[in-house]
Amino acid sequence: MKNIFITILLALFGSLSAQNFRPYQFYDKKGKEIKPEKLVKELAGYDVVFFGENHNSSINHWLQLRITEALYAQKNGELILGAEMFERDNQSQLNQYLSGKFDAKTLKDSARLWNNFTTDYKPLVDFAKKKKLSFIATNIPRKYASQTAKEGLESLNNLPEKDKSYIAQLPVKVTLDTPGYPEMKTMMGDHADGTKVMNFISAQAIKDATMAESILKNIQAGKTFIHYNGNYHSKEFGGIYWYIKQKNPNLKMAVISVFESENQELKVPEKDYIPTDFNLMIPSDMTKTY
Repeated sequence: MKNIFITILLALFGSLSAQNFRPYQFYDKKGKEIKPEKLVKELAGYDVVFFGENHNSSINHWLQLRITEALYAQKNGELILGAEMFERDNQSQLNQYLSGKFDAKTLKDSARLWNNFTTDYKPLVDFAKKKKLSFIATNIPRKYASQTAKEGLESLNNLPEKDKSYIAQLPVKVTLDTPGYPEMKTMMGDHADGTKVMNFISAQAIKDATMAESILKNIQAGKTFIHYNGNYHSKEFGGIYWYIKQKNPNLKMAVISVFESENQELKVPEKDYIPTDFNLMIPSDMTKTY
């Protein structure tokens, strides 16, 4: 009887331990699992790294911080940070916080921070502050992206010169050859007004082009620029990546894309999966920050 009881316990333990509770898994472009330690070593060889995210994913943000910390150590501090979540005209306020002249409340009161700044982006900014790293506000002020969506890209030509300094140099090329943009056109449907469709895509393009220009203006030889952005801004090597390639095709750039997985093993999806250099699988039921 005792042996039977032990056998049952071992079988039960074995079934429990066989459950896969992995919170994430990285894969390379060929679909091979890659450990975070190896990922960091490879990232250190790039000029620019795009770390895509789902804005409300807790594990996504935690990994951004941990990978950044590890990359800082791997590169002996030769790192520059930048993010979609900060707009160019708030760079001064961000710098004041990084230098210690602003406290967190003053930054919040003076800059247009995202609602999830405290939980999801402040840890990255505080890391830059602690290590005395540059943190670049790369994005276009949202009011100009909104203007583009409503009135078209040409309307930006009428802005004062100071305002134009916060956006990519005009004119900006907008083409459906850019990965991801045809998908936006499809999302709006076949019966959507052609002008409205192109204005919508142009609003995305002016964001991508502005962030690309911001990165190009702030890269430094020997340093890795790690940029945090919504997955759509760099997936399939489109968006920001595409605009940088038009200006400087010789830069060595890597994209980390994120995918939500329905299976416990966090395997590479069989459908609708277009990998980039590195691909992060996270559970679809992972805790969301909002």
